[in-house]
Amino acid sequence: MVAPSTLETIDMTALTSSRAHSFAGWLAALFLLVALPSLALADDEIVKEFKKYFRKYKETATRVEAILALEDAESTAVVDVLLPILKDEDAQVVDAAVRVLGGFESRPPIDRMLEKLESEKNELIRVGTLRSLGKGGYSGTTDAVSVCLEDKSWDVRRRAVQALASTGDAALAERLVPLAADKEPAVRSAVMQGLSDLRSDLVREPAMAALADGVWQVRASAINALGRVRHKDSIAPLLARMKLEEGRLVGDIAGALESITGRGFGQRIQLWENFWNTYKDRYVIPTDAELKALREKQRARKAEYTPEGQANFVGIDTPSRSILFVIDVSGSMENEIVDKASFRDGGYPSFSRMDIVKTELARTVENLEAYVKFNILSFATDTKAWKKKLVSANVLNKSSALTFCKRLEPIGGASKEDMARVGLVGAANLSAGKTNTFGALAWALEVAAGRGAKDKHYKVAVDTIFFLSDGRPTHGEFVDIDDILREVREANELRKVVIHTIAIGEFQKTFMERLAAENGGVFVDLGR
Repeated sequence: MVAPSTLETIDMTALTSSRAHSFAGWLAALFLLVALPSLALADDEIVKEFKKYFRKYKETATRVEAILALEDAESTAVVDVLLPILKDEDAQVVDAAVRVLGGFESRPPIDRMLEKLESEKNELIRVGTLRSLGKGGYSGTTDAVSVCLEDKSWDVRRRAVQALASTGDAALAERLVPLAADKEPAVRSAVMQGLSDLRSDLVREPAMAALADGVWQVRASAINALGRVRHKDSIAPLLARMKLEEGRLVGDIAGALESITGRGFGQRIQLWENFWNTYKDRYVIPTDAELKALREKQRARKAEYTPEGQANFVGIDTPSRSILFVIDVSGSMENEIVDKASFRDGGYPSFSRMDIVKTELARTVENLEAYVKFNILSFATDTKAWKKKLVSANVLNKSSALTFCKRLEPIGGASKEDMARVGLVGAANLSAGKTNTFGALAWALEVAAGRGAKDKHYKVAVDTIFFLSDGRPTHGEFVDIDDILREVREANELRKVVIHTIAIGEFQKTFMERLAAENGGVFVDLGR
């Protein structure tokens, strides 16, 4: 006899379909009836073991591994045991549960999640369930998820928007549009993202209105949405906003205009206006093929359209007026670079990585315009900020910053190991010279510790970070590069800070490349 839980997983219409009337179809159906009972029993068995042992585990890694052991189980029982874990204080444990709940391939566990979502009162469980539905991109979730669009929790509303958009059903766009006027900026941003993910033309009206939003992250989302959903009518509003914006968002608007038109006038508003005044009455949006050809043509002339007065650090230009420089001062920064020929004519006091970085940072600070706000953060095992917050690049602050730059020195390092070997362990301070990459990025993004803290304080002032390091992470709450990338990605989803990365040294640079690519930045390799 087939167990009831097994019958739930069988699509009985397969037995009467045209395919099932063939001999091969009947064999397939017969296999389902014979094999699925044993599969269901295996699912029930693993859930039983989970219930027996999970509460005994205390280490994060073991708890995560236990949850992931349920990944191949297509059972409603998996939903029942994992939903309560969505309110766990350990974010990694919650992420593991979301991963499993977002990976089902049959309807019964998906429908169980929807059933639970409708009756669940706990905010964290509702958020986690919606995250799971969004991860799975499950169809047939519209009614249950749409109810959450009116939830009192802004995070629930935001996740509901994301879950609906993840289905790829453009017909759902109409349900999202009203939340473009939500009182919470994070929800407004999510709507812009969701509508553009659906490639819905309905995004244009709310996005144009959001160009004047009081929160820069919402304006950034609106600009991005108009660039992705390409339409002639978006050009004039973007040009009008370009005249009013300052800093990084000017560059974002230029990028959106380039995405729409294929033209590469950069941040030169006059060139954009000349182009639009000439062609607006007869302009036709280029096709994808035409757009690709235009971009190739314009790429070679990009330098012509870069305005003067932009901040530049080691060759990376930024129009930002809210910049944070994050500088690695761990022990390995005292090492000399290997490829000295590339640095010989740079005017550096020595070939040590630290001296090269200090020189480049000082040059950048000296050339900052007075309207730019900036700060400097050095990090090794611990972090040390020059100022508590961003300050204007006036003559006094620039002088103070230059003094701070001159005093930057590697902590620990090979030279200090000699001191340790002769017993001067305290003076060597080797323990302070590790590379706490996550700690530095968490400080830079203003990420507080604790469950859900990444989402609570997202309206940060800084919009651009330059992150320079010469080594792999060796210390901190997270050391594995995939863990750090995940945490930064989740924290920056709402903050929308661009992170440029600069690598110097001999270490494998994939982490720095991915950190920049996943956060809208540019990666530069200064060399070994």
